[in-house]
Amino acid sequence: MPTLEWIGKDKVINHHRQVPFRVLEEKYAFGDEKSGNMIIRGDNLEALRALMPKYEGRVKCIYIDPPYNTGNEGWIYNDNVNDPKMKKWLGEAVGKEGEDLTRHDKWLCMMYPRLRLLHKLLSDDGAIFISIDDNEQANLKLICDEIFGANCFVSNISWQRNYSTRNDSKGIPSEVEHIIVYSKTPGWQPNPLPRTAEMNAKYKNPDNDVLPWTSDNPCAPAAATHQGMVYAIQHPFTGKMLYPSDTACWRYQQDAMLEYMSGWCEYKLENLHDEAERAKVCGIPADEVRKDVKGIVLAKSLEESRKQAEAVYKRGQWPRFYFTNGGKGGIRRKTYLDSVGGRLPTNFFNYEECGHTDEAKKEIKTIFGGSAPFDTPKPSRLIERILHISTDPDAVILDSFAGSGTTAHAVLNMNKRDGGSRKFILIEMMDYAESITAERVKRVINGYGEGKNKTEGTGGGFTFYDLGPALLLPDGSLNEEIEPAKIREYIWYMETRTPLPVLVPDSPGAQNPYFLGVRNNTGYYFYYEKDSLTTLSHAFLATIRERTESYVIYADLCTIPEAELNQYNITFRKIPRDIPRG
Repeated sequence: MPTLEWIGKDKVINHHRQVPFRVLEEKYAFGDEKSGNMIIRGDNLEALRALMPKYEGRVKCIYIDPPYNTGNEGWIYNDNVNDPKMKKWLGEAVGKEGEDLTRHDKWLCMMYPRLRLLHKLLSDDGAIFISIDDNEQANLKLICDEIFGANCFVSNISWQRNYSTRNDSKGIPSEVEHIIVYSKTPGWQPNPLPRTAEMNAKYKNPDNDVLPWTSDNPCAPAAATHQGMVYAIQHPFTGKMLYPSDTACWRYQQDAMLEYMSGWCEYKLENLHDEAERAKVCGIPADEVRKDVKGIVLAKSLEESRKQAEAVYKRGQWPRFYFTNGGKGGIRRKTYLDSVGGRLPTNFFNYEECGHTDEAKKEIKTIFGGSAPFDTPKPSRLIERILHISTDPDAVILDSFAGSGTTAHAVLNMNKRDGGSRKFILIEMMDYAESITAERVKRVINGYGEGKNKTEGTGGGFTFYDLGPALLLPDGSLNEEIEPAKIREYIWYMETRTPLPVLVPDSPGAQNPYFLGVRNNTGYYFYYEKDSLTTLSHAFLATIRERTESYVIYADLCTIPEAELNQYNITFRKIPRDIPRG
């Protein structure tokens, strides 16, 4: 598989493993405190790392709208990696070499480690959607092939962002933006979209059946490999023997077809010795066709059978396989409206269904009382389309370039509409994370607008966080300012790559304050005190009540001989020396 090379790649390809683990500091909660929704202010690289203990492999849908790298310096969200915060990060991650990077090299250095962490957060049945334009679309596709795997590429969606083309446009005007889609594992399938009235209009009910239906092909392909489904059906009105079309077979097994045809009149199975006719349908020589495949023929005379069939035709509610042209035509099959499901999403999102840029600007102006504090929002209908095809009602949705908070708006709208409990996680590094991003979400929850533009609140809530200090100091020691609960969460995650379990109050392990949990029949203990040294000793072992095959125990010191530790399948990890860093 071809890979993309750029200046600084060797410095950032594994940088996601070196990002310090910082804790999240809760600042305030708004609305429903139990919603589980999060807005995080801070560098999204470090925020993504901070989410790992709780959310690695648990995010069903990721939507990001990163800088497009257009070079435009005037926007409130600086759409260029010359932003001072990005330059500072590039200086630290890439070093002096970063001073000479081109605009595209800088963008790739910024995106690569973030995509690495996003890949880790994505669930096995999840998908990531990335908005981008032509400036970096080709580069983005190549690094996503490398990170997610080319076999996990789903689509390059074209979103019709404009409803009209500017007359003063030069060259070939850009009418669409890209949304690059990758899944965590191959074979991901989107949810269907609701059917349109136009699609349903072709379903009729001419025979007063219980449901509307449309006429469909009674045959299926591959006659030569399904010869048992190639046979004659005698017409109850004309007596003619009907066969499937060339190279095709009847859609159902013979016993099912016999039952359907018996809805018209009485039928039976009979060997017609019609190998020549069946061989022609299968497209093979007569001596190679399957022998003794019986036909479905009339059990009574043609006259009696016709009378029965005509009565059924006049009565209505014809059988699933019916005859066209007043009963005298060929066989067709009914396909009922309730069996066809929704429509498949395509790689073209039109503005009629998904909104456009002008709609997005009007939407945010309405939310903020006529002002537009953000110049490049996406319409909430666009994100709702993405969520509709990629999530279920209890999914976790992440947006690490949150901007004006459109993703949260879309999540709240959908939860209100269908009663779902989707959770959003927004990350925004810019100063407006609270004044615009969080403020928009507050207004969506409470309701916004006036008069005929009044929009009722969605309800819900969120908790606002800042990035806190690093858990491990540069010298490798534990940061004693970090509360032990956060350290325990990190230790468990680094050992098991799963969220820290909630202990059952009456369980044996819950009686030990240093017990973390059991994973794969291994018990984990973090014997840590902020103001004193801890020692793994026989006295501590006597406090262990949870019986498992093996144990991993963290402490400052250990006085138990190594041979005895091995005897009891105990692994000692010294604090802070043995705390994993990446």
